[in-house]
Amino acid sequence: MADDERLGRFIKSTLQSAGRQLSDAKRAYRNGKRSARAGLPRDEEGRARIVCRRHAEYRATAMDEEARPVCFDAEHPDCQGCVEDIRDGTIETW
Repeated sequence: MADDERLGRFIKSTLQSAGRQLSDAKRAYRNGKRSARAGLPRDEEGRARIVCRRHAEYRATAMDEEARPVCFDAEHPDCQGCVEDIRDGTIETW
């Protein structure tokens, strides 16, 4: 019975790992697709590489369906300017 339990645990952990890898790959694909649509350079996970105006730092961020960084705050003027720069193609990248 011990061998059966070990085999069961091995199969379960292997399937969980495969599921996580598939989920990560899907997320990277979506991020890359959105970043490419916005014409932005991407990191290995497909996130857009931009210079955040609000925090004055290099940032790799996913993009939402409207090609805005997911960190976008509609109430903050720097975030509004960032989105305008993305749409104009003038956003600072790295």
